[in-house]
Amino acid sequence: MPDDGLLAPAAAAAAAASVSTLLRTVSAERSSGIYRGGPTIEDVVREEVRPLLKDWLDTHLPPLVERLVRAEIERVVGRALSQ
Repeated sequence: MPDDGLLAPAAAAAAAASVSTLLRTVSAERSSGIYRGGPTIEDVVREEVRPLLKDWLDTHLPPLVERLVRAEIERVVGRALSQ
């Protein structure tokens, strides 16, 4: 029976081991009485993703908008001409 997974078994095992280590660390930190008060994972991800998203939008948004506007104008003009 073929394996339909997206990851090779070794990669899946390595990922599972990393997640397990992370869970143990988080659990240990939560059980300690000390609150670190640092940024949440959401804050870190937001900070990392924001420049990537900005670069992607700067590159892809203008041609995407131009193409969509052109298609809509052609659709409206085509409908007006066919009446």
